Amino acid sequence: MEKPVLPFTGERYTPECALEIATEHWHRYAFARALAPGRRVLDAACGEGYGSALLARAGADVLGLDIGADAVAHARARYGGIAGLRFGQADATALDAYPDASFDLVLSFETLEHVHAQERLLDGFARLLAPGGLLLVSTPDKRTYTDLTGEVNPHHVRELYRDEFEALLAARFPARRLYGQKNLFQSVLWALDGQGGGAQAHALQPDGAVADGVGPAPMYYLAACARDEAALASLPALSLFGDTLESVYVDYRAEIARNRAAAAHIAHLEAELARLRGGA
Repeated sequence: MEKPVLPFTGERYTPECALEIATEHWHRYAFARALAPGRRVLDAACGEGYGSALLARAGADVLGLDIGADAVAHARARYGGIAGLRFGQADATALDAYPDASFDLVLSFETLEHVHAQERLLDGFARLLAPGGLLLVSTPDKRTYTDLTGEVNPHHVRELYRDEFEALLAARFPARRLYGQKNLFQSVLWALDGQGGGAQAHALQPDGAVADGVGPAPMYYLAACARDEAALASLPALSLFGDTLESVYVDYRAEIARNRAAAAHIAHLEAELARLRGGA
């Protein structure tokens, strides 16, 4: 049976989207997947439902909530047969109907910037989080996403700079770890025998020097938040997400090939025009 497809609105991600947007969105849920087994999970503003489904298949008891009736109906139709997964319609800033401490893992990816009532959103998540629980919340960095690009996303009503984001979290969660996220062109070395420990990151600088770190500033932040540091102990220092089809790289090489072919054709036409003018 053909899977139902939710139309792409230009903002809400669906699994039919490809290239950079796909790796950004799937990576967040892949990061959460390792934390999900055996936990009661709330996926607040779950959208199409693909992430909720991924976590349920990993062994979590997942409730996906979204404000959009169309998204909820689609999620139920596409993923309704997965054990431990249910969907409901709700505003993520108004979750008063759910009891205190009812979830061990709360996710809210790329939601914060879409609401004015960010304090209320985070207050609700803090109330719903069980002792020892973990909140994962992501949002774009206003400096790199908007200020440096000069592009304004009409779907975002309240973007945050890093200090604003961290201040909102600090007021509610004593324990936090902040991750930066960005699609990067990287050369990766990994131990094929699975041995070794720790991680290294190096980046070539504009002046030709090599410095520690992954390089560019994050486009997005993902924060892991809890009431105590013990809840953060199992989190990695570095998380990589790959695409075995290398779709972004394939598209890049195809685009380069098209540009080179077009340049060669233009050069040929210019040469032919020069020849015709010379013979006139």
